[in-house]
Amino acid sequence: MLTYTYTHKVQYYETDQMKIVHHSNYIRWFEEARCALLSSIGCGYEVVEQLGIVSPVLQVQADYKTMTSFGETVHIETAVSYYNGFRLNFTYTVRDSESGTVRCTGESKHCFLDQKGGIVNLRKAALELHAKMMTATAEEA
Repeated sequence: MLTYTYTHKVQYYETDQMKIVHHSNYIRWFEEARCALLSSIGCGYEVVEQLGIVSPVLQVQADYKTMTSFGETVHIETAVSYYNGFRLNFTYTVRDSESGTVRCTGESKHCFLDQKGGIVNLRKAALELHAKMMTATAEEA
């Protein structure tokens, strides 16, 4: 399974009065990391959407472990944990870049739809994208 690491420096606007990252920002970071992973395998949203396919979030969850503060840099390890042509799931682990301390873990679940909201099977609608997704989920030897 492909794991992609995305780096993010915490901005002041992402924090509260105590300079601790507001919980909602972890979900945004998941999206940043997910977009970077998909682009790295040639399946970025711009590629998918040019084919008339969208991939909405069906579910997202985050488990907050330790606090992240203004000025810190985090690494977000992202992986495609499940793919079947119709559905796509990602896992995320946010770590402090210096200590490696886990700040947050999470998961998001997605599907593929056409412009009218109908379910799309990438195996049939976009074989090249399907092959790239299969490669991203393949177990490493």
